[in-house]
Amino acid sequence: MEERRHFLVPKHSIVPKEREEDILKRLHATKEMLPIILKSDPAIKKLKAKPGDIIEIERDSPTAGKSLYYRVVR
Repeated sequence: MEERRHFLVPKHSIVPKEREEDILKRLHATKEMLPIILKSDPAIKKLKAKPGDIIEIERDSPTAGKSLYYRVVR
């Protein structure tokens, strides 16, 4: 069956563990400070992300072109 992607859903991907520290350092944040995304979210279910994983969300921006957001799975 062909996979369909909804055009309003931005690209979600799991941040590899080896990149987490660099991202948190760049954001001057800890995992606890990141916004939460629930493991019941359809995009997270599809990724099979686990609680504690950091998710990178790539959104289109009219001014910046692409912008990255980070959320932690709970």
